[in-house]
Amino acid sequence: MGSPFPGMDPYIEVSHLWEDFHTKLIGEIERALSSRVPDRYFVRTGERSYVALVQSDDEEFRRSFLPDVAVASRGDLGDPSREPTPTGGAMTVPSESSPVTMQAMIESEHRETFLQIFQADREHKLVTGIEIVSPSNKRAGTKGRRLYNRKRQMYLSGFAHFVEIDLLRRGRRMPMVGTWPDSPYYVLVSRKKQAPRCSVWPAYCTEPLPALRVPLAPPDLDVVLELQPLVAAIYERSRYDRDIDYRQTVDPPLSAAEAAWLAPQAP
Repeated sequence: MGSPFPGMDPYIEVSHLWEDFHTKLIGEIERALSSRVPDRYFVRTGERSYVALVQSDDEEFRRSFLPDVAVASRGDLGDPSREPTPTGGAMTVPSESSPVTMQAMIESEHRETFLQIFQADREHKLVTGIEIVSPSNKRAGTKGRRLYNRKRQMYLSGFAHFVEIDLLRRGRRMPMVGTWPDSPYYVLVSRKKQAPRCSVWPAYCTEPLPALRVPLAPPDLDVVLELQPLVAAIYERSRYDRDIDYRQTVDPPLSAAEAAWLAPQAP
């Protein structure tokens, strides 16, 4: 069964299916591009990994911080035999009958996948980078956002063409000059010689996602890739409808128009 939305289904995000969806969408785009780019190019997947501290009891935070491939918990933070040193003030020593409850911080290893197009020559020159924004990239003050923004700035300085796909409603978008389109999603393309100027296509859940225009090296034309059929195929093949409850609340909430549109469509 397919999604009731003709565009991006916002319930994939709130039903904890994003990790699976992102991995599969990267794979679908890689296969589609590899079959369409001229022989003088090749497409590769890459991975960005980092370790971040999370609260072990904050389930909502950990779910929102899910990366694109995996999270591996690493709870041992240093030498457990060493006692913490007070930073100031009197220290109250509780009796054995009244322990103090504390919550540990844990290390989580995050991995985020992306795509790159290279020229098939001796130098293997990078031509285009393609990123699908992750929840951690949109969470302020996180290592995931800092690392992603650093790489994004490299592309937007004219290092190579850049394609950015944001299919997440939650979180803070990356900084730009001016105001982002008033849409829950977008597709951004920055061409090397025009950077840092970008073309941004608004995207919605109530209409098909815009086609992906992937720049190559001149004089080759863009590869135009229809994004919506890839998203729809993943939804149906993965049987997401079995895990999604369309009665649950979306965060941020659907607009009045989106909610009214969904009401007669939902399973």
